[in-house]
Amino acid sequence: MKAHKLLLVISLTATAFAQAPPQKKEVETVYPDAYALYLDVHQNPELSGHEMQTAAKLATHLRGAGYEVTEHVGGTGVVAILKNGAGPTIMLRTELDALPVEEKTGLPYASKVHAKDDAGHDVPVMHACGHDLHMASLVGTAEIMAHSKNTWHGTLMVIGQPAEETIGGAEGMIRDGLFTRFPKPDVAVALHVGNYEPAGMVSMVPGVLTTNSDSVRITIYGKGGHGAYPHTTVDPIVIAARTILSLQTIMSREVKPGEMGVITVGYIHAGTKSNIIPDQAEMGLTVRTFKQEVRQQILAAITRLAKAEAAGAGAPQEPLVEHYEATDAVYNNPALAEHLRTTLEAALGKDKVVISEPSSASEDFSYFIAQGVPGFYFGLGGADPQKYAEAKAAGTHLPSNHSPLFAPDVDPALHVGITAEVTVLRNLLNTSPEELQKLTATPQP
Repeated sequence: MKAHKLLLVISLTATAFAQAPPQKKEVETVYPDAYALYLDVHQNPELSGHEMQTAAKLATHLRGAGYEVTEHVGGTGVVAILKNGAGPTIMLRTELDALPVEEKTGLPYASKVHAKDDAGHDVPVMHACGHDLHMASLVGTAEIMAHSKNTWHGTLMVIGQPAEETIGGAEGMIRDGLFTRFPKPDVAVALHVGNYEPAGMVSMVPGVLTTNSDSVRITIYGKGGHGAYPHTTVDPIVIAARTILSLQTIMSREVKPGEMGVITVGYIHAGTKSNIIPDQAEMGLTVRTFKQEVRQQILAAITRLAKAEAAGAGAPQEPLVEHYEATDAVYNNPALAEHLRTTLEAALGKDKVVISEPSSASEDFSYFIAQGVPGFYFGLGGADPQKYAEAKAAGTHLPSNHSPLFAPDVDPALHVGITAEVTVLRNLLNTSPEELQKLTATPQP
């Protein structure tokens, strides 16, 4: 064989190897460490913005794997860099925080943790959204990538993001120089586990994946007094009740039929005793939409109706309507999603990769995309396959994320999470920045 032909064969063989998914042995080698981290952080969860020990554990694992690690980015955020010659920069992200939920899974490693929230209240804490499995998957993936640098080239940027549940962590890391102190990635990647698919599967949505999310707080002012003499008062609880019912007419009577929108009143706080009419009542709302124009229409209608109900009841002053948290929809670049779909199908099997529907949940991963970084955010099946099949046959649903009963089927979900992440990273880290730019050239609408 002539020399140039031999070199061509070697080159093609190396490229094929580099594009290949991780071998089963690679995943099994890192699995014990990844699973141990899963158990640790599941039993020791921390609330949003307070993930000190969680971040330290993640940093220790990544530093031990050979990454250059920076802690305390945007609070408790972790940034780990692994350079491997010329090539693209790809970011892999996990969340660090847990939720104020009391775990009721009955698992032998269930969380029994209580902590003080930002208001000073003692609350139970649980990894009810799967961030523990996300961290474990990321650590296993990071170890494989560090031990197989002959299969990729470029810069791998691994981040542990705080405060995803309170929609503040991604923005905080960006403000603290995530894309100026460190390389700005060509693509950002993340996954999320849930019971929407059985364990062993992955899912994806080209285009809009999650909703715009807005948190609204309404404080209604009344005139307090004795519960036996309501005519001498202006009852803010009654005004709140009327407001809640009025809010439900926004989607049914104001927004064009067929448009997506959700308005949920998640809490109402008012009063201290049954025979006292309080001075004020507070309500907390979450609003979910896909389209910006529908988003603005709903937010304006909420303010208008809250003021109208207060005025109709003769309230002494207008209610205070505060828009205090927000994140945009997560958008998966369609060409990138299609490219990686075929890559994942080759690694996992065509029957293990599904195209799913957009979700009404939300995610602050959108803050990274808003910085001009194309994103690929995919789903990881977490449901026990038998329980999933039984629930589907019965027309019922398994416990969702944020439920006190949420418990993903760790094996095989964690194996598949690691395999999928390594597959995606190896593919992207064997694509030139110029090719990635062409692939992701279509801007977000």
